[in-house]
Amino acid sequence: MMRFVRSARFIALSMMVLLLFVVSGCGNKDTANSAVSSDEILIGIEAPLTGDLAAEGQGFKKATTLVADEINANGGVLGGKKIKLIFEDDKGAPNEAPLAAQKLISQGVVAVIGSYNSTATEAAQQVYNDAGILHITPSSTAVHLTEKGYPKFFRMCFIDSAQGAFAAKVMLQDLNAKNIAIIHDNSTYAKGLADWTKVSVEEGGGKVVFFDAINPNESDYSALLTKMKSAHPEAIFFSGYFSQAGLLIKQARDLDIQAPILGGNATNNDEVIKTAGNKAEGFITITEPQPEDLPYDEAKTFLTAYKEKYKEDPVSVWTVMSADALRVIAEAIDKTGSVDSSKLADYLHNELKDYPGITGPVTYDQHGDRTGTVYAAYRVENGKFTLFVAPSF
Repeated sequence: MMRFVRSARFIALSMMVLLLFVVSGCGNKDTANSAVSSDEILIGIEAPLTGDLAAEGQGFKKATTLVADEINANGGVLGGKKIKLIFEDDKGAPNEAPLAAQKLISQGVVAVIGSYNSTATEAAQQVYNDAGILHITPSSTAVHLTEKGYPKFFRMCFIDSAQGAFAAKVMLQDLNAKNIAIIHDNSTYAKGLADWTKVSVEEGGGKVVFFDAINPNESDYSALLTKMKSAHPEAIFFSGYFSQAGLLIKQARDLDIQAPILGGNATNNDEVIKTAGNKAEGFITITEPQPEDLPYDEAKTFLTAYKEKYKEDPVSVWTVMSADALRVIAEAIDKTGSVDSSKLADYLHNELKDYPGITGPVTYDQHGDRTGTVYAAYRVENGKFTLFVAPSF
């Protein structure tokens, strides 16, 4: 009798587990269906809304809000459904990024834009991939992010191997420097860009006379800069972020280091000038072209609307890249008539060709990387970033 009772209990428990499994499966279908049947389509924005990188995260928020409002005012997507943005703050930190991703997924988003920095984007990448969510970063340029084979991961920006080659060209040819110092911060983005730049410098006939890292959690870089000064570099390339670049420039000039200082595209931010003050004069940033230098009607229209709404210019090109990311997602939803991430990703990979983006034509390769690399160099003159090496469109 006891054996029969135990068997009955086992069968009942098994049936309950099976029922929960079935209900769970139906729940996932219902969530997908409700995303279509609801009057709102939820799209997540993961970004550093607070912390050292908040200027860029707030730029994401402003740009995507502007684009969502415009799309909704023009009838929305899928025949009248409104886009609703959900924002989660990852602080640019790899330990915060997966939590932000999980929060967005739990709220039923059909696609995600973010994050800003490669370290945070990589930390969240697996979470979105496992959930089968379309994921587009506006600004994370580390090459290996698209080498993992995640079919629903894309980026609006270009990759660090191309950026490193352009940085080397500017130093070797435009500045006629041969002995180069490279400083990074050991982050996913900065170390990767430093490595690619080193390769390109050496392939171009230059010599890397100094290669080392700062600790981004510190604010005094004088010891490293003093050591670097003894290597007598003719140009200095910093591959880290704007939040440290201003300090690095100021302290280098305080040590009477006169060599030109350049930075990668994460230094394309006015915060560098605010931090370094007049010592930022001559600093060069290697970056995708600034919005005002883009020869596209979409760029002119966006800039006018942005200035009218926020009474300021976009903080950087990444603000504009985030706007393009949302525009591309909306385009994919409308063209496929779906919010299914597999269909959206397939459309982006195979059918989106030369989409008229704010930042130029958008086409993706099989890895999710954007084709048609374009870079420029801007030098600080009279307290403003001024075009130094023009882009070739």
